[in-house]
Amino acid sequence: MIDDGMPQPSNLPTFSEWVGHIFDHPVSNPEWYWASDADTAEPPAQTSVAYLTQLFTDPETILAPYTDAQLNQGLWFLASNACSNYMFTFLEPEVAWPARQAGIRAITNLFAKLFANRCSPHLSHLDEAGANPLNSVCYMWWDLFPTWGHPESPTEALVDAELLAVMKDVLALAALACQEGALHGLGHWHLHYPAEVEETIDVFLRRQPRLDPRLRQYALAARRGCVL
Repeated sequence: MIDDGMPQPSNLPTFSEWVGHIFDHPVSNPEWYWASDADTAEPPAQTSVAYLTQLFTDPETILAPYTDAQLNQGLWFLASNACSNYMFTFLEPEVAWPARQAGIRAITNLFAKLFANRCSPHLSHLDEAGANPLNSVCYMWWDLFPTWGHPESPTEALVDAELLAVMKDVLALAALACQEGALHGLGHWHLHYPAEVEETIDVFLRRQPRLDPRLRQYALAARRGCVL
């Protein structure tokens, strides 16, 4: 919820209107946002961060009316920079860092409260048949996220630390789909943060002696940065 003391444009959608605009669409191929007349306008960056934070903090309640396929479609729109600029707002220096930090940290709830409960125990990197539609964006979330780390920049390294911490927390969840999604992201981040990624995955593997052998193999590949 926006509460920064700054006046807001009167034509901004309310949070509820914004949620409906993102998710309340029939599932289609191509998706609603690819239509030539689709309304893909986005709120200002500070409002986007506030709305995303509110959504990610309590996703199981806010998104309860929508099907898994609708959620996959809407979350893909939010996550992919081919569809929207929403995730860039977490990297936007004009938005106060405490607000962006809170939003990044709230992503853990998206996985713990939504993906962990709704996704099915299928491995997306193996294209296993019968997976829940929501597994797709759970697996691709960190692939789509518009940064894989910039340690050379002190300002961006602060953001990187928060994102790596979220991936670490998500990897610790019991849900197979969440573990796989976190490993996917860590595998990409190995390019710029090899030591941090290797340590995170090593701890995960030590704590999971009975891990599905296929996911263990994927974890070892991610530890080397070998993910697609």
